[in-house]
Amino acid sequence: MTIRINLDVMMARRKINSNTLAEKIGITAQNLSILKTGKAKAIRFSTLDAICRHLDCQPGDILEYSNDS
Repeated sequence: MTIRINLDVMMARRKINSNTLAEKIGITAQNLSILKTGKAKAIRFSTLDAICRHLDCQPGDILEYSNDS
């Protein structure tokens, strides 16, 4: 089981850089980088909500489940 993070794809589609998005959603650029690279072990719903609001997307556009078995 793998959860893939497609945040970088959505950011590219919306033409927004990491620093700008981090500032708009109220987290550090470093924490956003951890999310983008898939190294985060969890994400707060409030953070996911803010990301989706600012990128005008759905959680499923950012998070993808893959059954690797």
